[in-house]
Amino acid sequence: MKGRVLTILLIEDDRIEIMKLKRVLAQSALKHHLIEAKNGEEALHILEDKSALPDIILLDLNMPKINGIEFLKILKADAMLKYIPTIILTTSSNHNDVKQCYEIGIAGYVLKPLKYEDYVSKITNLLNYWSLNELIHT
Repeated sequence: MKGRVLTILLIEDDRIEIMKLKRVLAQSALKHHLIEAKNGEEALHILEDKSALPDIILLDLNMPKINGIEFLKILKADAMLKYIPTIILTTSSNHNDVKQCYEIGIAGYVLKPLKYEDYVSKITNLLNYWSLNELIHT
């Protein structure tokens, strides 16, 4: 079953992580569109254009300026932005981080695996899942 092409906002400050995701996207059967932000502040600026909102957000927690949890709180307080499924993509397996993110309203919490093959598998499954979902377009 083929899903639809997603517009993905990746909020990540690590260039290697951005390159890894781009490599997975390049190998994907669906040519998803990637928008990059180096931190939460830059992402909020991108999200000001309400006519071009992403389908999903992939969010790292550990970032400069506005960290992932602070970004989530701002996002979920916005009447339009709060409906964008936001998936945490992080190395932090801290139970408090997981709990706090779900309390704020995330759609998923994915740990970045160390092995590249495992990363490819997780990201591919994640994107396949969301490409099959009915998403809210406001």
